[in-house]
Amino acid sequence: MTTRVMVIGRQAGMFPEGLPEAESGAEYLLVETMDEVRVELAGCDVVFHYGHPRHALSDNWALTERLRWVHVGGVGIDWALFPALVESGVVLTNSRGVFDTSLPEYLLSLMLMLVKDLPSTLRSQARHEWQHRLLEPLTGGRAVIVGAGSIARSAAGLLRSLGVESALVGRRAREEDGERIHAVGELPVLLSTADWLIVLAPLTAETRGLVDADVLAALPHGARFVNIGRGPTVVERALIEALQTGRLAGAALDVFEREPLPADSPLWDMPNVIVSPHIGGDEAGTPRAFTDAFLANLRRYLADEPLENVVDKRLGWAPAPVSGT
Repeated sequence: MTTRVMVIGRQAGMFPEGLPEAESGAEYLLVETMDEVRVELAGCDVVFHYGHPRHALSDNWALTERLRWVHVGGVGIDWALFPALVESGVVLTNSRGVFDTSLPEYLLSLMLMLVKDLPSTLRSQARHEWQHRLLEPLTGGRAVIVGAGSIARSAAGLLRSLGVESALVGRRAREEDGERIHAVGELPVLLSTADWLIVLAPLTAETRGLVDADVLAALPHGARFVNIGRGPTVVERALIEALQTGRLAGAALDVFEREPLPADSPLWDMPNVIVSPHIGGDEAGTPRAFTDAFLANLRRYLADEPLENVVDKRLGWAPAPVSGT
């Protein structure tokens, strides 16, 4: 029987680059409306969930008679973990690894913009004002990174190469591949001497609202904050207050509690805040990278081999492969 693959949604107005393809022998259905999903889902074995509507599966789960595997074109999968999928035997995978270079690069650019006060420079340019001032170094700083996945580890390595001491924080304390990971309970002590708090964690029941007023208060006065993970990991009203009072010197945000960020959010007009429209990992080659990640797993699926980047549906992320396997 031919394997039928449903590709749901577009990104940047386009279906995944390189699909449909003929080499695997799979049959593809590229859909972007709920009506199309309802008509075709019952006959599909695989779903490549590439874009919106994100509720396409949850709203039509009763139709998934043949479904065996769902692959997400992205890393964050919190929106895909609805109860029926979690309780089912359907395998969920993501595109872990695609953003391991692009997101750390974007993180670095945001940190440099803050510490070198580039927003003020651009505002001065727009006013034709020559404003000389002394800036701060990035080198020699100390960052606490909430997250211990492949992106967070790559980010820590990049920052260390520039002289920024970096500590990773995960669910539990451990050593992995020579990297020390601190338990989340250690955050208050780690933050007490930090110049930067960086969030690169997935959104789970444990991380939702993790960065609250108490966590922000544990930072030294004048520290900076960057979130390129998931918006709801941060209590936004607490962050706004910390910025308004001057406790935080600045923040760079690529993700938010609500997206798009509402037009009336005070974050838009704060001179010490960079608002970025959730683009941190997206580069010209990202769509093709999503396709390649899916096709590599499709080959395994068709050969009845173990899939890569299988999500632990109870924990809410794809654990790293065990070394040596």
